[in-house]
Amino acid sequence: MKLYYAPGACSLSGRISLHEAAFPAEFERVDIKTKFTERGYDYTAINPKGYVPMLVLDDGNAVTENTAILEFIADRHPELAPGGPLGRTRLIEMLSWLSTELHVAFKPLWHSDSDDAKAEAAEAVARRLELVSEHVNELYLFGPRFTVADAYLFVMLRWAHAFGVRMAPEMLGYFARVLERPAVRQALIEEGLFDPPPSLDVSSIEVLI
Repeated sequence: MKLYYAPGACSLSGRISLHEAAFPAEFERVDIKTKFTERGYDYTAINPKGYVPMLVLDDGNAVTENTAILEFIADRHPELAPGGPLGRTRLIEMLSWLSTELHVAFKPLWHSDSDDAKAEAAEAVARRLELVSEHVNELYLFGPRFTVADAYLFVMLRWAHAFGVRMAPEMLGYFARVLERPAVRQALIEEGLFDPPPSLDVSSIEVLI
């Protein structure tokens, strides 16, 4: 498999999840601004959507959209999905909320030139983090089991940290727990991001959302 990524973008959750599952994979960096990969290929010729992540499977099939990639990994490594009869449904429910509610709430923080708009967005992100904070008191989002949804939330908590978004103590404790996972540290090191407290080069990924 090969994951096309940009450092610190939501594609980081796919890298973390691949490492958690111990799936062998290649990783190719994409410059989202120029649309070229680190090997000099035109990324739009590979993925007409032009953004990351994209996971290319061993048989040549490609999966785009972060939630689809994370669900794919969890489907092939069930330990990264919640247990129980509604486990897969709850995972899709959480991934959908993270994508459509929390992820998109960051958009003005990346793109707006208005301080008021950024302040309003930061508050919107904080409110959404409050909604999810009640889920993280038992180690992770679904209790003691780390899932691909935790990998996704962790990435957005890095963004929140970079923008100074307020977070409840429960969420800060959760962030610290996830950061201690070997697969998470490995992924951060590989993307040149492991510099506690977590650093984020906003200029490098502001066009991703």
